[in-house]
Amino acid sequence: MGLSKVDRELRENFKYICGVDEAGRGPLAGPVYAAAVILPDDFECEYLDDSKKLSEKRREKLYDIITENAVAWSVGSASETEIDEINILNATYLAMNRAIDGLAVKAEFALIDGNRSTGIALQNRCVVGGDGKYLCIAAASILAKVSRDRYMRELAAIYPQYEFEKHKGYGTKRHYECIRQYGISPAHRKSFLKKLYLTEQK
Repeated sequence: MGLSKVDRELRENFKYICGVDEAGRGPLAGPVYAAAVILPDDFECEYLDDSKKLSEKRREKLYDIITENAVAWSVGSASETEIDEINILNATYLAMNRAIDGLAVKAEFALIDGNRSTGIALQNRCVVGGDGKYLCIAAASILAKVSRDRYMRELAAIYPQYEFEKHKGYGTKRHYECIRQYGISPAHRKSFLKKLYLTEQK
């Protein structure tokens, strides 16, 4: 597996360190999700890895393992409307802050997947490719991904014509076909579909 636990240096200075990751920055529809996870020092999980490398079935199983064994975990999101109003980067920060603030045990430091964290209130360190390096970030990536996928399946029941359960809102060829056929729904990010949205408004 090759994933690391929290560095000794950080552990000496902070008791509660959370891993933070997001899911859904790129899709044309649905909220952006983020998760924050504080794992116990003795946490072990054979298959835990970057959520993108795992099957949906395995992610679902790992979701249960993580939520049952974490010291604390939380999932936050930012809506399509918020994404359109403040842009996807700021909406991602909003979702991450909501996840961190939602932890039942207050985190003192965050390890955040990616290379930017200027919008995160908690003291933190960015880790490029962090979901493939640290257990706590990988755990956060799985909770964020599973939570968002579950929500997209709920949206699919409301807007079945868009087939959200298949592409989860990403810009697949089929998704664009559905948008052209049925128009833009309230679940879509208008800022991601500016040309189509402006055309519909004429």
